[in-house]
Amino acid sequence: MKTKLVIFGITGDLSRRKLLPALSEIVATGDFEDLSIVGVSRGDVVIPELLADQLNLTDRTNIFKMDLAEAGDYRKLSDYLALETDEQALMYLAVPPSAATDIVEFLGQAGLNTPSVKILFEKPFGFDLESAKDAIERTNRYFNDDQLYRIDHYMAKEVAQEIIKLRNNAENHQHGWSNLSVKEIEVVASEKIGVEGRGKFYEQTGALRDFLQGHLMQLLSLVLMDIPAGTSESDIPKYRLEALEYVKAADPELAHRAQYKGYQKEVGNPGSLTETFASVELTSVHPRWKGVKIQLATGKALDEKRAFVAITYADDSQDTFEEVTVNDQMRLPDAYERVLVDAINGQKGIFTTSPEVIRAWEILAPVQEAWSLDDHPLPLYSPGAAIIDITG
Repeated sequence: MKTKLVIFGITGDLSRRKLLPALSEIVATGDFEDLSIVGVSRGDVVIPELLADQLNLTDRTNIFKMDLAEAGDYRKLSDYLALETDEQALMYLAVPPSAATDIVEFLGQAGLNTPSVKILFEKPFGFDLESAKDAIERTNRYFNDDQLYRIDHYMAKEVAQEIIKLRNNAENHQHGWSNLSVKEIEVVASEKIGVEGRGKFYEQTGALRDFLQGHLMQLLSLVLMDIPAGTSESDIPKYRLEALEYVKAADPELAHRAQYKGYQKEVGNPGSLTETFASVELTSVHPRWKGVKIQLATGKALDEKRAFVAITYADDSQDTFEEVTVNDQMRLPDAYERVLVDAINGQKGIFTTSPEVIRAWEILAPVQEAWSLDDHPLPLYSPGAAIIDITG
């Protein structure tokens, strides 16, 4: 099927750093000759300048100028796209989450919600339980779940795919993980960099919303899910949700937050209570997992860049799943390449469903509420600290 990929925010940071390079690699394979790109922008865009590092996209890219807050411009966009019966449109919302739901409503009102239209959302999906419910309700007025692709690029990374492959193979001991063999589960994502000029965004999110609620909770669900042998990828979201349903709401007493020294000056907000590190201990009441310690942790300005899932067994041996190191002789597909290819092909296994979004927020709601009521200064840690130095 011919595909028109409409990128809202094509000149933004996400588009330049992730989407356009991923699209360049996809097009280079020669498998998507019927893919065209429409960049949505408020101002003039010089395509050769925008695509200076992705020249193979130049001939298939056009710019549509519009005001995202003007309903009439969405009707003009519909006329411009003029979708035929053998075409689909992918609306990639590379915009702040606060703008995404408004855009979806405008698209729906303009009639750009036919079955041939798909919406791709970037995280975070809401800022808390109530905002997530509101965004989902507003979106569902115009689009059904089959048309919605909520992107958690960690689900497209090697660490997630390796866990799925092992869980789907009854010959591997990991297929039958349970409290009979597993003592502890750790899901960790650490970064060496700080907020790197994204202070305004980070002040609205923080580590809990930015990483823990989405990426880490999704990785945890892959470990906890019951997965019958031979399960197809399309069934994975159902099993992920079932696993999360057994996870108890987080106890604020078992959650920890901190902020790296210099953050407040970096973002220009003295006294900021935004956490750059967050950890939480969770519990599953599923009979298979009762008694297993579950720890999720994420932070910026730490001692290493690393994302991994560690399984500690009763005999203190350990399996660790993490991103591989890529050398000059081996190139693995970027996570955004897989996100885009799967969306084009209508494969939804790596995308987050609405019920999963709600459940993840429900689990963390007590921690969010407790932190919102606590106005004490956050514990500080020195950039380059190890996680164990922060949590003690």
